[in-house]
Amino acid sequence: MIEIHLDPTMFTLGPLAITWHGFFSAVGLFLGVWVAARLAPTVGLRADDIYNGAPWTVIGGIIGARLFHVIDRWDYYSQNPLAVLAITEGGIAIFGAVVGGALAGSLYVRRARLPLAPFADAAAVGLIFGQAIGRIGDIINGEHLGRPLDAPWAVVYTHPKTLGQIGVPVHLAVGYEMVLDLLLFGLLLGLWKKLPAGVIFWLYLALYSAIRLVVGFYRIDTIWVFGLSQQQILGIIGMAVGLPLAYWTYQRGKAHPAVVAPASAADLPTASESVSETST
Repeated sequence: MIEIHLDPTMFTLGPLAITWHGFFSAVGLFLGVWVAARLAPTVGLRADDIYNGAPWTVIGGIIGARLFHVIDRWDYYSQNPLAVLAITEGGIAIFGAVVGGALAGSLYVRRARLPLAPFADAAAVGLIFGQAIGRIGDIINGEHLGRPLDAPWAVVYTHPKTLGQIGVPVHLAVGYEMVLDLLLFGLLLGLWKKLPAGVIFWLYLALYSAIRLVVGFYRIDTIWVFGLSQQQILGIIGMAVGLPLAYWTYQRGKAHPAVVAPASAADLPTASESVSETST
């Protein structure tokens, strides 16, 4: 079995505690925005378009993530309404971040008069990479409880402050998701510029939804209906929405191909700095 004996708190600065979850969430956010900014000039956007839109999508994502979590645990928050605001104590839902970030990003794109589809594609590739990095903190902290497992790859959390099940061998469900997220990132990056604008975003939604549906069977979550958790139900909805729209966008793009010119020659990555090279 694999033992994880790490304190969820990296260090403290007076009353401020820096956790592994918070640290890797911040790193994932930074790298996700960076990836999206590197891709943007290849589809007619500027890197600054991504950086300027990042605060919109981040704030929208945080609000959506918290809202979906509160809905999922309404039995608790209805009795403790002030706890809704205690986001620093944990409690977010990735699907809520996707929905909230997408809505806020759409508002930014409309306000800035930018093309929505290329922006969404770049954001999706950056987002899945950032999600994978963020899961490292979840693995260390023992967040999102896994189901018991009797196998050599089972994980046992032993630190007294862990958020996991102390001494119980479990599926490393968030680890499974991290690996699948990285595979999806590689797939989307490999398909970059090979599909009509907008298809990448819908593929991200459909395939990430499939990941959450499958990984949900290895997690201990609140059951909603039919033995499935909120995230699994949303995963089914995401696939039902994403796959048809990916196909429709692909067919529409083939029938009406668009010629995309870089926004500015100065924004183009050099050969030594291209995303494709840095990702190999």
